[in-house]
Order: sequence, then structure tokens, then C-alpha cells
Amino acid sequence: MNAVQGRAPIDAARILAAWGQVCRPMAEADLDQVDEIERQIYSFPWTRGNFADSLRSGYDAWVVRDQELLLGYCIVMVALDEAHLLNISVAPPAQGQGLGRRLLGWVEQCAAARHAQSLLLEVRPSNLVAKSLYERAGYERIGLRRGYYPSMRGREDAIVMRKMLAVHPVSGGTDGN
Repeated sequence: MNAVQGRAPIDAARILAAWGQVCRPMAEADLDQVDEIERQIYSFPWTRGNFADSLRSGYDAWVVRDQELLLGYCIVMVALDEAHLLNISVAPPAQGQGLGRRLLGWVEQCAAARHAQSLLLEVRPSNLVAKSLYERAGYERIGLRRGYYPSMRGREDAIVMRKMLAVHPVSGGTDGN
């Protein structure tokens, strides 16, 4: 039995209202559930080792939980003034309720707080739901990576998308005010 069987439907409104309490940094203890969700939703999932390596590398990693139930997660690499969204996923019973959109917004806020001026990501052309989410959030196509993803028919391209983030001036300077 997986972690979502036998539970009441997800109360997305309550979870979104309590975002600060349910979204927290990913820890090693989360990796078994992250791996389980990853294998449920992707034909070619990241491995548990990919997530562990991301944590060890110091990438920003977040999970959304409703008590013991993992609902979503993301991994972001920030380098200099650019952030790269490496993975963002929502568990099947929580999909379609705004959690992915909220998690993406959280990623953008965290990246901007780390002084990233833009956020990059790749998406499969066949992943119409994710592609639509990114477009609605203001991401623009900037390129194509040929044969980037494994697929049942060999390789699939990746659409490269970017969103410019709001620049937040660093406070505490001496501007005479």
C-alpha cells in the first residue's frame, strides 16, 4: 500500500493557507517518499541517488507535506544570478489543485531572495500540463535541447524556458535616507 491509499481527498485550500508550515527544506528522511512519488509519475524517474546527490551538493530542495503525507517537492540549483529548476513534482492525489502552481511560485520567491535574476527549466514537449503551467506563470521558450530526455521511442527533446525574476534591491545600504 502506498502513502496515499485509503486517505481522504487532499484539502488543498487548507494546505495552501498553511503554506509556511507545510513547505520545508527536503531532508534525507524524505527521500524514500520522494522516490516513491517520482516512480509513480514519471516513466523515466530520477533515482533516489539523484535526490541524495542534490542534497549533498547543497541545492535548494523543498517538500510540501500534510502531516506524514508527502504532496510535492522541488530541486533548484542557484549559481551566480541564475536559478535552474531541476525537478518539480506533485503527488498524483494532489495534482490539479493548485499545489504545483504554488510550489513554482515558492521556487521563484526563493530564487529571487538568493539574487537570481532568472529561472530556467526544461520541459518535455509531450508534457502539456507542465508546459501550460509554465506558460501561464510567464515562462518563455528560449531554446531547444535535442534528444535531452529518454523516452519509449529513444530520446525526446526538451523545451528550454526562462522567466525573468523581480530584482529585489539589497536593503541596509547607505543611501542617505
